[in-house]
Amino acid sequence: MSVIKPSLAKGTRDFSPVEMVKRNFIYDTIKSVFRKYGYAEIQTPSMENLSTLTGKYGDEGDKLIFKILNSGDYLSKIDEQLLATRNSQLATSKLSEKALRYDLTVPFARYVVMHQNDITLPFKRFQVQPVWRADKPQKGRYREFYQCDVDVVGSKSLLNEAEFILIYDEALSKLGLKDFNIKINNRKILSGIAEIIGKPDLIIDMTVAIDKLDKIGLDGVSKELLERGFTETDLEKLRPVILLEGNNEEKLASLKTVLAESETGLKGIAEIEQVFEYVERLISYTLPLTAKLELDITLARGLNYYTGCIFEVKTNEVAMGSIGGGGRYDDLTGMFGLKDLTGVGVSFGADRIYDVLEELNLFPASAEVGTKVLISNFDNEAERFALPILQQFRTAGIAAELYPTSAKLKKQMSYADAKRIPYVVLIGGDEIASGELTLKDMQSGEQKKMTALAIMDLLK
Repeated sequence: MSVIKPSLAKGTRDFSPVEMVKRNFIYDTIKSVFRKYGYAEIQTPSMENLSTLTGKYGDEGDKLIFKILNSGDYLSKIDEQLLATRNSQLATSKLSEKALRYDLTVPFARYVVMHQNDITLPFKRFQVQPVWRADKPQKGRYREFYQCDVDVVGSKSLLNEAEFILIYDEALSKLGLKDFNIKINNRKILSGIAEIIGKPDLIIDMTVAIDKLDKIGLDGVSKELLERGFTETDLEKLRPVILLEGNNEEKLASLKTVLAESETGLKGIAEIEQVFEYVERLISYTLPLTAKLELDITLARGLNYYTGCIFEVKTNEVAMGSIGGGGRYDDLTGMFGLKDLTGVGVSFGADRIYDVLEELNLFPASAEVGTKVLISNFDNEAERFALPILQQFRTAGIAAELYPTSAKLKKQMSYADAKRIPYVVLIGGDEIASGELTLKDMQSGEQKKMTALAIMDLLK
């Protein structure tokens, strides 16, 4: 029998205990902010019916959905003529009925429709689970990654959008970020732009191209727009809008002039203004935003289902793609038979946030600690003496270990160092006789005699 060399699928990773402590620090921080704003947690399955997911992310998104082959002899159920065409797209529905979820928003919409009689509207939920995309792996981009989503359905109020700005600002600030942008736009503004150049039917083509401005530059966007059916005259009208400058108020004033003939565009501008007003009122008695809140007309968020405000968050401290994004979707649940239920939500890119915090060394020392104290084990007598103390520590909520077998001090200290355990309790003959234990601070090297109770008070 040949030995198989262990390997990982491209775009996936293992997580060590130290990494998991740090990841949970991120999740716990973000979840605490979600709960503060009235959101409750749900979970949905890793796989969904393929029909649930397809057609929801645009043509480019659909290509990135991981399909799951049907179990059993799946080829026997496919017509030979279909196989002969070698058309994988036509054959997919026969080969695969299920897929790994691409995001958490579409499964959430499916959840709302299936549980509509059990939930109270507006329904506010958050979800922290992995998603999968058949993308090309690169720095900050994985094929399996976690999303932290927060959504509310059943409310048209733009107060929700304003609160998402505050949620982003508070959560990322608590994680230690100091220089990041929360970008906002509105799909109605983009629709208005498409209207005034006489190409309303090409709104998706326009937004997909504009959304790539940061990656391919104005020339690249112009070339792609020409390939998608726009003319040079259209581009002359588009360029000043794409390159809009000034502060938020100046940008809005310019847009009002440009979109004066578009009712849809003006409605989008009014929505942005309302969100800005809500934010100002919400923070009027607190500290100003850490983030820079920026109207970015090139922000398109290529997904088809957004209909109103759209968001994207980028850090300026590390070269990284967006670390969050989302927007409003007026009738996402309509795809599943529940019409006219508006929703809005945003997502935190937990994996990218992890990479940012790691690069900036922003994880607190507490996020690197698993076991708080190790109790030494030199012989059977010391072990018997230590066992009740071990459970006393744990009962007091202190993460504690007893070295599992008797061993030399050097070996036990090396174990504590390797696991980054900050304290070691040494129990020898003198400690057993006196009842006072020796507590060693692994960082400073300082040792002092203390009772078990005093050690518990210190470590708590």
